[in-house]
Amino acid sequence: MLTATRPQLRPAGQARAAYLGLWLFLLLNLVIVELMLTRPNTPAHNTLTTAGRVLGLHLGFALALQLLLIARLPFLDRRIGMDRLTTWHRWTGFAIFWLVLLHPTFVLLGYSRLGQVSFLGQIPVLARQMPVLLGMIAAGLVGVIAVTSVRAARKRLPYEVWHAIHLLVYAVIVLGVIHQVYEGSAFKTNTFTQAYWWGLWAFAVGALLTGRLILPLVRNARHRLRVAAVVTEAPDVVSVHVTGRDLDKLRARAGQFFLWRFPGHNRWWQVNPWSLSAAPDGRSLRLTAKAIGTTSAGLRELPVGTRVFAEGPYGAFTAAGRTRADTLLIAGGIGVTPIRALLEDQTLDGDIVVLYRVRTPGDAVLLGELRNLARLRHARLHLLTGRTAGANQPFSPENLRALVPDITERDVYVCGPAALTDAVLRSLRALRVPARQRHSEVYRLAS
Repeated sequence: MLTATRPQLRPAGQARAAYLGLWLFLLLNLVIVELMLTRPNTPAHNTLTTAGRVLGLHLGFALALQLLLIARLPFLDRRIGMDRLTTWHRWTGFAIFWLVLLHPTFVLLGYSRLGQVSFLGQIPVLARQMPVLLGMIAAGLVGVIAVTSVRAARKRLPYEVWHAIHLLVYAVIVLGVIHQVYEGSAFKTNTFTQAYWWGLWAFAVGALLTGRLILPLVRNARHRLRVAAVVTEAPDVVSVHVTGRDLDKLRARAGQFFLWRFPGHNRWWQVNPWSLSAAPDGRSLRLTAKAIGTTSAGLRELPVGTRVFAEGPYGAFTAAGRTRADTLLIAGGIGVTPIRALLEDQTLDGDIVVLYRVRTPGDAVLLGELRNLARLRHARLHLLTGRTAGANQPFSPENLRALVPDITERDVYVCGPAALTDAVLRSLRALRVPARQRHSEVYRLAS
């Protein structure tokens, strides 16, 4: 177990600074974008093409912003958390979808009016220009990504398929950049506007390459991760123990997760986000996964010695986010993995209460470990079972207050299925637990 002293951090202040920095960055760039539109390099043909140009420039800015959101910048991840950044990524993605829909629509309407050609007849005319055709292909790919991101479609797709489809975003970026090189006019007013625009894109692409390619390659070359053991925890749950060199330099913390790949055992694009299910000790890492998709179901077949490629650690769901002396940990189903790691983390001192929600006691993964840790940490562990119906509403405000009377004086960490997490957060708001004391992790991830 970790024996480090509690870090002297002010995470709430760090988070506020990160939020402030993000908003200032967004507003400053939006102001520059609006100023660029006041003096375009070439006049638009009519009002419709002017609207198309405005939408196109904002689309270019939104794409650059999206790159920064999926770059997994450590500065933002450690202060805001990957969960919230992923939510912003999702909403930015839908904004991009509507801009992709409206930008060409107004351009086509403008040119069809100018050339006295029908709207549909204008499409093949513009498609004969290669940069425009590339833009149309990018728009089609954005449509595919957006459709598969709708909640109803997302539930029906295996995670591996959804992730593979979202890799198309990189093709969209390449096609979008080529399209801007030849078709962009709003940012070609003068040397300054061109330097600003391509500087913004260079920063976004550089951040993406650093966070998603260079850092993972360097870290994995340094640590040389391998599977040390595979342990069956339940018929559909398995733990994988990973060892390597200098793991203390990863600076991983209990509550964080990695993106895991197993080259040679799975295809390179099969990647899954799994939390650490034990507090990292500098010698090994452990993940525990339930057999839901193809990759997770195949973990029990991993041979010892299999190479591991891990990206991370990610997430702000750690003891560093604490603002109070005492803590409430709430887990639902397989969401117990980061909660179990947090319970083991010695930097999480003070009085600890654990609520573990499962349908039946047999579904309680790692329950024996939780009981042992609770005994060692002098924590109170409550196993909450049964179907959520009628009077059995363990996470209603009244029942939470009954289980933990001083809940408003604690930091609350919750991890589990989205429905459970949302129910807990609603109750915490109803109980007036301050936002800075609410910490949640939901299993969703940007591509």
